[in-house]
This record gives sequence, structure tokens and C-alpha cells, in this order.
Amino acid sequence: MNSHLKEDTRFSGVLTPVIMPYNSDYSPDADRLIRQCKWMLSQSVGLAIFGTNSEGNSLSTDEKIELMDRLVDAGIDANKMMPGTGCCALTETVKLTAHAISLGCSGVLMLPPFFYKNVSDEGLYATYAEVIQRVGSSNLKIYLYHIPPVANVPISQDLIERLVRDYPSTVVGIKDSSGDWSNTKAMLERQWDDFRVFVGSEAFLLANMQNGGSGCISATANVNPAAIYELFANWQSEKADDLQAELNEVRNTFSKFPLIPALKQCVAHYAEDPDWARLRPPLLSLSSSQNADLIEKLKLLDFKMPGLKANSRATK
Repeated sequence: MNSHLKEDTRFSGVLTPVIMPYNSDYSPDADRLIRQCKWMLSQSVGLAIFGTNSEGNSLSTDEKIELMDRLVDAGIDANKMMPGTGCCALTETVKLTAHAISLGCSGVLMLPPFFYKNVSDEGLYATYAEVIQRVGSSNLKIYLYHIPPVANVPISQDLIERLVRDYPSTVVGIKDSSGDWSNTKAMLERQWDDFRVFVGSEAFLLANMQNGGSGCISATANVNPAAIYELFANWQSEKADDLQAELNEVRNTFSKFPLIPALKQCVAHYAEDPDWARLRPPLLSLSSSQNADLIEKLKLLDFKMPGLKANSRATK
């Protein structure tokens, strides 16, 4: 896993918003989460816990803190974690971020405050600046989270430039989940000093690497981690285009279904652990017909999740 972290502790490589298992009462299942994180690490993929596809905004601040503690207590290296800490409330963002840094996490993935729309760059700058000042740690590394299709609060190029200029050792990267390659490319062309640009889908991974990017933070790395990492590790090889095409086939299959339920159903199937299919309301599991359709489509691709079942059973 040393490819994910360079000597200055800035991330590169492949990370995933780890899907969140729940007990029958919808409380987070920390034991299953620990096992899943250990399997992800064994596949050379870092842990962007509490991201969008982790159902991060369905979890309370206290639940996230307890889960971070449980992961670290279970031997998960905090250096491999990039927790999502951006909340609507400034104080909650500060509390989560400070706790993540106190555990030794090498960075946090930070949404802008996303409830109020049409806020100014000045307001967003004030939010990030206040978080940085209140956390008050030289170890803080923020990766901005740009996901306008969901948050409806974009992070503009000019805002990024101002934050990088004023906090060059703290605001060190971004996850661009706009789905707009031209936006990602424009970030890369700015060439901010050692600013790490991650795409939000492996569909753009090869293009990102070819243009100076640092990797991807992808939902489908929950289920196809080794193949995505293989492209990251071999993006300069002759087989890179073929590897990208294979990734796109898998990604396109999942895109035909509600993504979070499909990811969890996939893990439930290949781990032979039906409890993985559970989501916390308001999200719901796939219907039985959707489930059957998903698994059939994956079988046609000869899709597999090597080691998942053994990991799930061996560590219970």
C-alpha cells in the first residue's frame, strides 16, 4: 500500500468510499466494516470512509467518531484513511476533522456546507478558512470534494486557487465528482504546486493520469478494487487502453442500477453475506428482480471478487 502515500503524506492512487454495513436496527456494524476495510487494503486501495457511497450523510457525527476509533483500534492504519468530514454545520466539520487528525489520518475529504444553495465563493472560503483555523494543526491535509450533481454547491477553480495560495500546505487536493472531464482537465492545467487531483470515477482514470492527475476515489473500487489499481499502476503500459475498457464495462453495468444498493448487493452476493444488502433509510435495497438482473450481468462479464468471501469468514 505504500504507493498511496508519498513521503510528504499526500495521497495518490486508488481510494474508495467504503460502503457501510448496518445491523438489523440500522446501527452501523463496525465489525463488518473492519473486515471490509482490511480486504480493501489487501487489494491496494485506500479508505475514503464516510464518503457519498458510504452513506456518510446518513451517519451522525458521534457515529463517525466511534467508527474511526473502532477502525484504528482494530489495527487499520490511519495513514490509509481519508475520512469524509464536511458537514452542513461548521462545528461538526471541525469536530470530525480534528478527531481524524488526532488519530493520525493523512487527510480528510471535505464537502462544502451543502444545504444552502447559491452561496458565494466568499462564503465557502470563510467556511474552509474557519475550519483550518479552529482545527489548528500543521498535520491537517484537506482534499476538497467537488460533487455538484449531488451537493449542488460547486467548488470553483478561483476558490481552489485562493485556498491553495493561502493554505498551500493544508489544501492539497480535490476529488472531482462533477462527471465533467473538461472541469478536471482545467484543474490539472492550473498546475497548482503538488495539488493532487482525483477523479470520482475510474472511467476517467487513464485520462487523469495522462494529464498529471493522482488517481481516483471511486465508488466501484468497493467491488472492483484490484482491477482499478492495476490500471493506476500500469497507466503508462501498452495494455492501459484495454485495462480502461475493461473497467468501463464493469462501471457501466453498475450504472444501470441505483449505485449504493447495487454495490452492497454485489458484496452481499460474493461474500455470501446477505446482511451486506441492508441500507439505512431513506435508501432502500434493490428489488429481487433488480438483484437478479445485476448478478446476471456481472456473471456475463465473468466478474469476481477474489478473497472477499475468505476474508469475511476468516475474520468473524
